Amino acid sequence: MTSRKILVTSALPYANGPLHLGHMLEQIQTDIWARFQRSRGHHCRYICADDAHGTAIMLSAEAQGRTPEAHIADIQVHHQSDSEGFLVFFDNYHSTHADENLKWSEKIFTTLEQNGHIAIRSVIQAFDEEKGLFLADRFIKGNCPRCKAPDQYGDNCEACGATYSPMELIDAVSALSGTQPVEKASDHLFFTLSAFHDLLDGWVSADNLQPAVANKLREWIDAGLQDWDISRDAPYFGFEIPGHPGKYFYVWLDAPIGYIASHQNFCERSGDDFDSYWQSGSDAELYHFIGKDIINFHGLFWPAMLWSAGLRLPTAIYAHGFLTVDGTKMSKSRGTFIMASTYLEHLNPEYLRYYFAAKLGSGVDDIDLNLEDFVQRVNSDLVGKVVNIASRCAGFLRKKFDNQLSVDCSEPELIGELMAAGDGIAALYEARDFQRAMRDIIALADRANQYIDDKKPWVMAKEEGQEQAVQDACSVGINCFRVLMTYLKPVLPAMAEKSEQFLNVSLDWALLDAPLEAHTISDFSPLIQRVDPASIDAMVEASKA
Repeated sequence: MTSRKILVTSALPYANGPLHLGHMLEQIQTDIWARFQRSRGHHCRYICADDAHGTAIMLSAEAQGRTPEAHIADIQVHHQSDSEGFLVFFDNYHSTHADENLKWSEKIFTTLEQNGHIAIRSVIQAFDEEKGLFLADRFIKGNCPRCKAPDQYGDNCEACGATYSPMELIDAVSALSGTQPVEKASDHLFFTLSAFHDLLDGWVSADNLQPAVANKLREWIDAGLQDWDISRDAPYFGFEIPGHPGKYFYVWLDAPIGYIASHQNFCERSGDDFDSYWQSGSDAELYHFIGKDIINFHGLFWPAMLWSAGLRLPTAIYAHGFLTVDGTKMSKSRGTFIMASTYLEHLNPEYLRYYFAAKLGSGVDDIDLNLEDFVQRVNSDLVGKVVNIASRCAGFLRKKFDNQLSVDCSEPELIGELMAAGDGIAALYEARDFQRAMRDIIALADRANQYIDDKKPWVMAKEEGQEQAVQDACSVGINCFRVLMTYLKPVLPAMAEKSEQFLNVSLDWALLDAPLEAHTISDFSPLIQRVDPASIDAMVEASKA
C-alpha cells in the first residue's frame, strides 16, 4: 500500500467561551478519521487552532476588565484541556492571533487586491454613538416589524420567522448601550466572489463534496454569487488591513487562513515540508471537517480565495449535522446543553467517542445523543460484547495455562473470518461511515461470543481430558478480541492501549496477517466500566442553568 500524505483540519472553535458536546462531535469525528489513516500507515497530520478575533471577543474582554489577548489565551488553555480530555490528538493547536496568521492574511489579501479581486464600496450600517461602534446584526434588538414580538435580535424573528433589515426593527436599540442606533456610512472592502462563478461551478460539480452540500452550494451559485464584505471598522480586535488604516480583516477572512498558519507553525517545529502541502499542484491531500452551518465559507469563499492567491484547493470538505440531545435542541434549562468539561467530570470520554461513532454516517444528518440509548448502547456493545470476549476467556487461560495461548489454534476459521472483514471495515472508515463500521464490528463480536457460547469452556473445564480444547477455544476468543480492538482502536485509543498491555502485542492493522499462537498474555484487568445511569443524571443536573 502506497503511503499517502494527508492534512486534516476541523473548524476552529471561537475563543469566547467553553467547548460543548457539539464541538466535540466534530473533533471526535475528525480525530477518529485521522487516527484511522495513521493506523493504515499513512502520513496524516491533524491541525487546528482557536478562532480568536472579532467584536464579540473584544466586548467580552472589556466586560471582564482584561485585554483581548489575555482573554483568548485563557480560553485556549481550556479548549485544549477539553479536547485532550476527549482523547483528541492534534499534531498542532494554534491561534489565529499569531504571527503566522498575520503574515498569511496580509499575503493572501495583497494577492487578491493585486489580482483585482478586492472592491471598495460605501455601506450604510447601524452605529452606536455611545459605544462608538458599528453594530453587527446580533448587537441590535427590538420588536419584530411583522408580528411585534419583543426582544428580537438581528435580521430575523425567532417568533414568526420573518427576515428584515436590522433597522426595520420597531424601537430598535443597541444591545451594548441600550441607546437607539443611527445609520452611518462607511467604506468597506469586498472580495469579488461574483468573479469566480466558473471556478466554483466546476468545483461544486467535481467530486469534492457530499451531495447535500454540493446541492446547497449550487443553489447559491445559481442564484448569483454575492460579493463578500471582508472588512470591519475600528475599534475591532483583529488584524489591520495593509494599506487601509482603520479597517480590519473580518474574522471569517483570517479564520480559515488559520489552517495554513497552524500548519506552518507545526512544520517549523517538526521539519515537515510546508510548501509541499499548500502549493498549487500539490500531491498531498487536504480535508476540512466542518459543521453544515459554515459550508458557504468553506465551500465558496475559501476555494475562491485560495485559487486567487495561487494556492491549492481542498481535496474535499466534509460536513456533519447538528447535535441534538434527547431529540431536541440542546437546552440549558433541561440540562442538555452539556459542556465538554461537565461531561468529563462525570463520564468516561470513550463512551461518547463510541456513541458518536455508532451514530455518524457519511452524510450531513443531525446526530441525536439519546441519553437512555447512550447507556444501553455502550453497556451492550463495549462491555457486554467486546470486552466480554476477553474477560470470559482470560480467566481460564490464567488459571490453567499460565496465560499461554495454544501453540496451534485448531479452529482458525473464525479468526480468519474476522481478519478478512478488515478491508471492508477500512473502506467504511475511509468513507467516514463510522455508523456502519461500528455495526459490522459489533456483528463480528456477536460471532465471537456465539463461538464461545457454543464451545462452553466453562463446561469443558470440568471434564477430564478437555484441557487442550479449553485452551484452544479461549485462544480463539482472545485472537478475536485482538482483531476487534484493532478495528476499534481509532475510536477507543485508551481502551486499545490497555488491551495492548493485556495482550502483550501492538494493535496494528498491518499485523493482522496471522493469529497469535504460543503467545503469552498478561492477567486480565477491567478495560472499561459499565455506564452508571446515576452519572448521567448527575451530569444533566450539573448542566441545568
